[in-house]
Amino acid sequence: MTPLLSRTLAAMLLAATALPLGAFAQATTPAAQLQRWQAAAGAPGDAARGQKLFGMKAGNDLSCASCHGQPPTAAARHASTGKPIDALAPAANAERFTDQAKVDKWFRRNCKDVFSRECSAVEKADLMAYLVGLKK
Repeated sequence: MTPLLSRTLAAMLLAATALPLGAFAQATTPAAQLQRWQAAAGAPGDAARGQKLFGMKAGNDLSCASCHGQPPTAAARHASTGKPIDALAPAANAERFTDQAKVDKWFRRNCKDVFSRECSAVEKADLMAYLVGLKK
């Protein structure tokens, strides 16, 4: 293989592996995430249902509030590790729900931890409606 061909192939491989990373890091806003989940649910999010879901303890005796606090407008600590967790409510933490890949990752992970399953689009819309509606 010639050096030019080798460099060309290396550049193409690097470009191909970098593309998916850019696709995952999509900037967004809490309002856009609320709209996204409402569209997926086919109905508007309900903040009252979201608040109830946020505080509901599931089979493993955890709730969202176990780690994020109730209301989630201040820093809290993870229930089992004690690791600090920044405020979840967007009004108290401008960085929350601004990266779609992180939103998807943490909804998936935290719903599985609390409810032992992924949350439905309706549940995500309700949780987002609750969180977006909170004031500092």
